[in-house]
Amino acid sequence: MIRLEKFEPEAKQLVAGAQQLADARQHGEVIPLHLLARAVERSPAVGAVLKSAGAEPKAVVELCERALGKLARGASVAYVSPRFADLLDRAEREATRDHVDKVGLGQILHALAQEIRGPVGEIFAHFGIGPGGFRDHVGALEQAPKLGTSPSPVASGAAVEAEFLRDLVADARAARFDPVIGRDAELRRVLQILERRTKNHPLVVGEPGVGKTTLVRALARRIAQGDVPTRLAGARMFELDTGALVAGAKLRGEIEQRLKAVTDRLAKSEGAESILVVEDLHTLFGTGVTGSGVGELLKPHLSRGELRIVATTTADGVQKINERDPAILRRFASFVLEPPSVDYAQSILRGIAARYERHHHVGISEGAIRTAVVLAKRYLGDRALPDAAVDLLDETASKKRVEVDGVPAEVDATMRRLESLETQLAGLAEDDTKLGVETRNKLEAEAAELRPKVVELRHRLEARRGVVVAVVGLKKELAAAHEARDRARDEKSFAKLGELEHVTIPDLTKRLAAAEKAAQDAGAGAVAATLVTEADVAATVNEWTGIPVAKMLEGEADKLLHMEKRLAQRVVGQDEAVGAVARAVRRGRVGLRDPGKPIGSFLFLGPSGVG
Repeated sequence: MIRLEKFEPEAKQLVAGAQQLADARQHGEVIPLHLLARAVERSPAVGAVLKSAGAEPKAVVELCERALGKLARGASVAYVSPRFADLLDRAEREATRDHVDKVGLGQILHALAQEIRGPVGEIFAHFGIGPGGFRDHVGALEQAPKLGTSPSPVASGAAVEAEFLRDLVADARAARFDPVIGRDAELRRVLQILERRTKNHPLVVGEPGVGKTTLVRALARRIAQGDVPTRLAGARMFELDTGALVAGAKLRGEIEQRLKAVTDRLAKSEGAESILVVEDLHTLFGTGVTGSGVGELLKPHLSRGELRIVATTTADGVQKINERDPAILRRFASFVLEPPSVDYAQSILRGIAARYERHHHVGISEGAIRTAVVLAKRYLGDRALPDAAVDLLDETASKKRVEVDGVPAEVDATMRRLESLETQLAGLAEDDTKLGVETRNKLEAEAAELRPKVVELRHRLEARRGVVVAVVGLKKELAAAHEARDRARDEKSFAKLGELEHVTIPDLTKRLAAAEKAAQDAGAGAVAATLVTEADVAATVNEWTGIPVAKMLEGEADKLLHMEKRLAQRVVGQDEAVGAVARAVRRGRVGLRDPGKPIGSFLFLGPSGVG
């Protein structure tokens, strides 16, 4: 076992880095080569000493990588080799010789220089460095920047909450979450599990994008609103930042120490009950030895009920946890969160569309919502609803905002083409060869054709942008006037109410109508320019997948009617087979088949080469 009590923090990090490097490369042993490679890679001070001794750090890195590539791979855990343990002992003897209390970078370098055999000895021999070769150069350690020290693996008190936890109930009270539409049955199941006497720890299993995080946010909103059983009223939900928990963990057991500090803090907290939320539970169970003790740490809390845990993971994550610690899954009450149906997903999008409209300052039509769900399910098969449809609608609205506020795609392409032509012409200005002159004349002709178009497009763009900004500003003023009118009515301020109803609002309405007419004349119709439609959603899917827009928007009946004709364009001379497949597909579409069975089973017979 390695004892690092007598090592400085920088030296500890390098030793831990050598262990980590061996684990990452799947080497069976930690040898001095791992320590040298990690030292040159991470410590500027070590690089300065090597450079002073005549060894270029980049060259040392290349030689280390070459030597590491020759080592055998395939081990899941790397153990400390006798040579590595002997190197650390020599480093401690060097510290005694130098009359220092702890081993630092200088002592590690002296111990490495004493490696006369093996990969490290060969690398140092390449630069003419032998035992004691760094004694005249360790002074460079003082001028070089120090290796950054990592934060303490174990924090306490409020520092734990600030570093690793996030209060979801407080975020829900501050209205930082989108509204949750549906999922009432699943949310009630979570509440039922939390109210159980034993195994009151829900584990939500579902594919990425089905809404696991949204379900957790919905629970936080319920608690913030007090719409929960009495024992959960006033409870606090803390989300564990697994990225911060794992980040920077170099020594074995460091993740477990951090997690223990978190669980102890929540288990001993006074007052309201605390619920720990762990998103992607499987990330705590790392590869190799990393996170190997997480299960043993969590099991006592789960068994005794000192701390309730709400966790999420995927089906693959469940398999990963089961491989590392099967017993941990028995402490949870798991249930599968299925993707919503098309109608269900459409209702979810309707509920959150208003937030996206306010963010992007565009309108989202009902047709765009339905199209987003249908096309996401049909053409984005690698992603689950409703997340795929939400992303599709979000990017489509963003694209519409860019079209309105920025430069339309067609105009931008024309301008960029002219800039490209100008750049190419500048490069060909001094080329007097025959081919160069021909190319220059060709580019000049195209540029001369585009210049007047670009000038006209710029003028139209500025006019269009100005009227759109005017329309948006007047709409905001009109909305503010309506809110002021409602407040005046509630406060019974009749003088202000009369001014708003008979002067301010009619004037703004008249100016808005004039601005919208000017926008339409400028080719930027106020309604059409800022409304997301089915065609916009289909265009976004086309950018993602390359599927033509016309095929996406074509009706189902038309596709079924013309199926044989389209298949015959690709499959020539097999009319009977094409007809059989088309008939089977049509039967499946109209509901004349068992939904639990395939659309059809076909056996195509014939000699080799007939297609």
